[in-house]
Amino acid sequence: MISFLSHLVNGLSLGSVYAIIALGYSMVYGIAKMLNFAHGDVIMVGGYISFCAALYWGMPPVISVLVAMVVCTVLGVVIERLAYKPLRAASSLAVLITAIGMSYFLQNMAQLIWGANPKSFPSVVSIPSISLFNGQLLISGETIVTVLANIIIMTALTLFTGKTKMGRAMRAVAEDKGAAELMGINVNATISLTFAIGSALAAIAGVLLCSAYPTLMPTTGSMPGIKAFTAAVFGGIGSIPGAFVGGILLGVIEILGKAYVSTELGDAFVFAVLIVVLLVKPTGLLGKKVHEKV
Repeated sequence: MISFLSHLVNGLSLGSVYAIIALGYSMVYGIAKMLNFAHGDVIMVGGYISFCAALYWGMPPVISVLVAMVVCTVLGVVIERLAYKPLRAASSLAVLITAIGMSYFLQNMAQLIWGANPKSFPSVVSIPSISLFNGQLLISGETIVTVLANIIIMTALTLFTGKTKMGRAMRAVAEDKGAAELMGINVNATISLTFAIGSALAAIAGVLLCSAYPTLMPTTGSMPGIKAFTAAVFGGIGSIPGAFVGGILLGVIEILGKAYVSTELGDAFVFAVLIVVLLVKPTGLLGKKVHEKV
């Protein structure tokens, strides 16, 4: 029982990271109808910026995270303006190829700047661990911060999109870009803001991911990014609560699969979930069916 609870806690921690990354995927897809596969590499950039800010520039952990968020926010806006905005009316295949190209560009730039050797990432979390059941179950400070950050971010985004003027503009653009523009909404600025928010979340996810698994290299965000995309599809891509639920469930499934079935098949369980969801419920757990006139 204690062993199961330990695996469950680890699954919640990993799933919370997936959920934060998936929120960025869902926001960009829901509003711009684009799959930003460079999102995983923005995670890696956030990790490196926080690493440099803390280790080389002597900044406190919280400040290093804020610096990473600022840099990734600017990077996300630049990527949208240079790579995706010119393709606003292009086919989805052209956007997909551009996203993959941007992903490889960021990986290779990181390798040129920071090298290909793994770096040991210092944890930014100073909260002490919690010991339960006479020390048999240990919940690390990183796990506590990751789960709380996931809940706070999901709640804040839900309130932002539902209660604020800019959030309602995002929902309008997601529903119909043409009609939103006729109503006076600046579609380009709204999409840029979406990329900015998603990239800031990627920076947070990158720092939390590297704090929990302290190895940093140019491909750090690739596999977590792909798994987070799977989580977004699992929960219902375009849905903020769907990204939250999909990320948590996927993290728990991965950890329990590795613990009770096979450590080598952990990733296979993740992508098996994607295949099953696409076959049984293509819109995801919380996704809505869209009826189109033809």
